[in-house]
Amino acid sequence: MSAKQIAVVGAGRTQPELAELAETLGRKLAEAGCTVVCGGLGGVMEAVASGARHAGGITIGVLPGESRHEANPWIAYTVATGVGHARNLAVVASGDAVIAVGGGWGTASEIALARKLGRPVVLLGGGPDIRGDGIVRAESAEDAVRLALELAC
Repeated sequence: MSAKQIAVVGAGRTQPELAELAETLGRKLAEAGCTVVCGGLGGVMEAVASGARHAGGITIGVLPGESRHEANPWIAYTVATGVGHARNLAVVASGDAVIAVGGGWGTASEIALARKLGRPVVLLGGGPDIRGDGIVRAESAEDAVRLALELAC
């Protein structure tokens, strides 16, 4: 089987501590040989992509707009959807597992879509207080990577 694709979701604007956590997560995912799929813009998405690329990893950004040039500089491959928030479905459907770093209502929608598709979700760094089958919490970036790989479809 090919390398795992792990979708990472979270706020487009975020606090420095969550950005640092997301950057560490990206690095750990790349070191584990995973491809990182995210929304391709700022905040958590930019931080996780930066961490992954600095570690030699592959990043895919699924953008809400029509131009691939909207992606943050750490995205290696872009998918310009032109569908706005509906792109959240494409992000989570592209992952074998989903890791949510912080976030709000947009992240909550991605978590719900991931579960609807049967993708396991790992929650890291606070965010929406969502519980249920297929949703686990991680204490660290390392723990999140381990859990995502164990649970990946």
